[in-house]
Amino acid sequence: MTDPIRVTVWGENVHEQDDAQVQKVYPDSMHETIAAGLRAKLGQDVVVRTAWLQQPEHGLTEEVLADTDVLTWWGHRAHGDVDDAVVDRVQQAVLSGMGLIALHSAHFSKIFIKLMGTTCSLDWRSENDRELLWTVAAGHPIAQGVPHPLVIEKEEMYGELFDIPQPDELVFISSFSGGEVFRSGCCYRRGQGRVFYFRPGDQDFPTYHQPEIQQIIGNAVRWAAPASPRQLPQVHHRKNPGWFQAS
Repeated sequence: MTDPIRVTVWGENVHEQDDAQVQKVYPDSMHETIAAGLRAKLGQDVVVRTAWLQQPEHGLTEEVLADTDVLTWWGHRAHGDVDDAVVDRVQQAVLSGMGLIALHSAHFSKIFIKLMGTTCSLDWRSENDRELLWTVAAGHPIAQGVPHPLVIEKEEMYGELFDIPQPDELVFISSFSGGEVFRSGCCYRRGQGRVFYFRPGDQDFPTYHQPEIQQIIGNAVRWAAPASPRQLPQVHHRKNPGWFQAS
């Protein structure tokens, strides 16, 4: 029996404090809803904790990150409030092998921009668009068990151009009521770590209650979990040119 995947679900936890609409849609908070979906979909294969912005060190201490195989990240209004030292800490954890799943407006989070090296800007509209999520990599582990297309009846629109590096693997694209399209499921490798950006999940809509969305996030957790012990890539100074023959 393999050890369960250790997941930390991080939430900004700002809208839930002062937005009645969000409180109605996510009475237990968005991060707790995402965590509950992971527990429901992955069962004993996962151990889930939550962390949020207002905690000391945003709940992402050295100890927490060392005990995290996969970190999910949702942020929107308070990207600038995330301490740069914590961002650097998360980056180092990803480079050493921790998985990162950036959800929806986390495209503008400090950690995602730092890992991508681009503006990560895009077009948007919040007008109750219908979203169709199309699988474009049918054999990919993150797409397993996902309808084609997956219908999300009401969501915020994100449209191209999405200023990100070319994904290593593109799993999903979305189309919207206005005709826009968007790269909605993007896989990257950064150092030893795997990164997945997943578009759906605006705070005003019940997207994270949808079982198919929970399935995708659960699949992404399995995909992003490290397969070997975490370790930062190291620089080695080989003074002896005959080191290979001597070994």
